Amino acid sequence: MRISLSTLALLVVLFAGSPAWSSPASIVEEGAPMDFRKIIRHAKDQVFPAVIYVKCIRERMEDGRRQTKEVAGSGVIIGADGKALTNWHVVEHALEVRCLLSDGRAMEATVLGMDKLTDLAVLQLHPAGDELPLPHGILGDSSALSEGDFVMAMGAPWGLNRSVSLGIIASTDRYLPGNSEYGLWLQTDASISPGNSGGPLVNTEGEIIGINTLGIMWGGTIGFSIPSDIIRILVPHLVEHGAVNWAWTGLQLQPLRDFERDMYFDADEGVMIAETNPDSPARAAGLHRGDRIVSINGTPKTARTYEDLPAIRRAIGLLPPEDPVKMEVVRNGERLSVEVQPQAKGELQGSRLALPRWDMTVKAINRFDTPDLYFYQSYGVFIYGVRRPGNALVSGLTRRDIILEVDGRPITNLADLQEAHDEAMKNIDSRPRVPLRIMRQGRPRHIVLDFSRDYER
Repeated sequence: MRISLSTLALLVVLFAGSPAWSSPASIVEEGAPMDFRKIIRHAKDQVFPAVIYVKCIRERMEDGRRQTKEVAGSGVIIGADGKALTNWHVVEHALEVRCLLSDGRAMEATVLGMDKLTDLAVLQLHPAGDELPLPHGILGDSSALSEGDFVMAMGAPWGLNRSVSLGIIASTDRYLPGNSEYGLWLQTDASISPGNSGGPLVNTEGEIIGINTLGIMWGGTIGFSIPSDIIRILVPHLVEHGAVNWAWTGLQLQPLRDFERDMYFDADEGVMIAETNPDSPARAAGLHRGDRIVSINGTPKTARTYEDLPAIRRAIGLLPPEDPVKMEVVRNGERLSVEVQPQAKGELQGSRLALPRWDMTVKAINRFDTPDLYFYQSYGVFIYGVRRPGNALVSGLTRRDIILEVDGRPITNLADLQEAHDEAMKNIDSRPRVPLRIMRQGRPRHIVLDFSRDYER
């Protein structure tokens, strides 16, 4: 978002002397008219030196072979020792991470921890000893924000040098279906372009109150940032464990006032259970669809609207998986106490493997990553990508085929498939074909994989 000089001058006039406008005391004298330009400049100067340009060499396997691709994003240093924040989707599958500071210094970095579900990652920059301390920003209080507050989105959009865009907070608690499992979003009209991902959202006090993550540029600019209050909760987990060890109960929750489905439950407290997942701790504990949870470990819980759900999911998700959870529920007007034993959610994505001469990549089936394949088989391997042209494609194999057997050998995991592949390659001169039994859309079938041709040549 760009602001012309005339617009900026108007803003200066509008905010001069306004008692409702809060500004840093260090730059505004008591009783003096406020200069909006100075306020913005002061806030920018607090964080801008800590903004980093993040460049990654990422491993890709979507096209049926192992490849590397250079991607770029943004980040912000939050510790004098070089700890920095960025997005998970910036450093996902990164083989190498390099960061460029605002003063021109370049540094290698490692990923300390990352979480797909909140799209957050923590980096550790590796400066030389004489380069410390590094410039860094301070996390502010995102709960203090109100709609209409001015904010700045900082980063390196489009892979260019650092920039600042100005806007306002459009919503402090935006719920995005499919993207709000554990947290709400800050919505802003400050421009968040490709490459801005991972950069800071900054308030007029010069504090980081969000990490820029999503941007929509159709018919105008709409940006979404992870609030600093959620970041503050998750960073210790990422630094200590390398991940957020989410607990899983298999509860599907629904608010008491479900406007989208035109369902309104006759209650003022609690949160509804819409469903429990098969083979889940919630179902094993005897929780039913239609039960209303009113407290968890003695703490009352209420979700009147969808905006209330992420906080409850987050509270459950951050419980220690090894400790049973006591839930008080209301069923048919009767209050019951139910004990649920959460499980560790574990890996959110299956591991991957490239099979070069077969011209395909494969991936482990995962409950959360591929629930549709998990429905057919709760373990095993599926085809993640096929090379074009390539032996797998020519033989009739396609993406998302589940590999059940190779030459009569059951395939239960990636190690089984790697072993079967290596055995087949030993005999390539005398037997360049191997029979596979696969499952496609729930139906088993047999296919002969002919890998006699070398498409690399």
